[in-house]
Amino acid sequence: MRRVPTLPGIQARMVQTSRLRTRVLFSGSQTGTPIVFIHGNLSSATWWEETMQRLPASYYAIAPDLRGFGAADTNAFVDAQRGTRDWVEDILALVDALGISRFHVVGHSLGGNVVWGLLSACPERLISATLVATGSPFGFGGTKDTLGTPCFPDYAGSGAGLANSFLLQAIKAGDRGLSAFSPRTALRNFVFKPGFIAPREEDFISAMMTVHIGERALPGDKVPSPNFPGFSPGLYGAVNAISPKYVRFSLQDFMRIAPKPPILWIHGALDKVVSNRAASDAAVLGQAGLLPNYPGADIYPPQPMLDQIRAVLRLYEQNGGVVQEVLLDDCAHAPHIEQPILFDRYFHAHLRGEK
Repeated sequence: MRRVPTLPGIQARMVQTSRLRTRVLFSGSQTGTPIVFIHGNLSSATWWEETMQRLPASYYAIAPDLRGFGAADTNAFVDAQRGTRDWVEDILALVDALGISRFHVVGHSLGGNVVWGLLSACPERLISATLVATGSPFGFGGTKDTLGTPCFPDYAGSGAGLANSFLLQAIKAGDRGLSAFSPRTALRNFVFKPGFIAPREEDFISAMMTVHIGERALPGDKVPSPNFPGFSPGLYGAVNAISPKYVRFSLQDFMRIAPKPPILWIHGALDKVVSNRAASDAAVLGQAGLLPNYPGADIYPPQPMLDQIRAVLRLYEQNGGVVQEVLLDDCAHAPHIEQPILFDRYFHAHLRGEK
């Protein structure tokens, strides 16, 4: 596996917990207030390094490679039937191994799905939560309203069948060029805003190259379905784990969590990944004629991801929680990378308990 270099001030070491051996990035003094950073899909802890570097000296930053990614143990698979709970329990095992009782948590994209799980599982351990271009609390694919109602009972159109097989083939082949489905093209055309080239693009591509690929990793397995678009989620891997079938988000239980850590939701106005019309949503692809036999928006509309997130956070606020939503213009799916100055302004204030 290709080693991804770290920036000055970032220390990388392998950490063994009760659940997993993985690479963890650290910065700052161990006497500082801990912040756990959770990366997204098709990436690794590498994506957090610049954000960690920019933190005030009073914080201790911790960013692990999640199960299924980076230098995490390749024999530790994600059991999709547990939803995000494998990752939630991995994070808790990590902070326990480090002797940390309470911490701030930050999650990007899929990492945001893990944060939803942590909020439900252990709110008493979270000082605050930051959702960066987070996925919907209901998961991704095959739901049609703000309550997360499935379009079909088998949750067709969610899970591993949504993964871009051409991109995964390019990753497996080590394609660092500008072919149509290369990691570089995906970053420039899908993840980041138009025209943006990340200063650490080479390292981000290297991080993408370290994802674990296979039927028990990425993309995972899938199950044929008689319903559009012809597949439902399988049993293993990250993409299956965020299927609404397995996430099983309970709005009622979430409203009852206590205490309620303050939440910052920061996202970009140009995001194609998390959207009410996400680029990889089966309904959007069906409407574009890219998936056959689309049954129409009355049966299978695009998942209203932003509306789902906003509705859940509004209820959280109405039930006593503190929520701040920040929408950044001229920004797509990675606010901490595309708009670092603005991101830090809101993020650091949130860490201090300010708005």
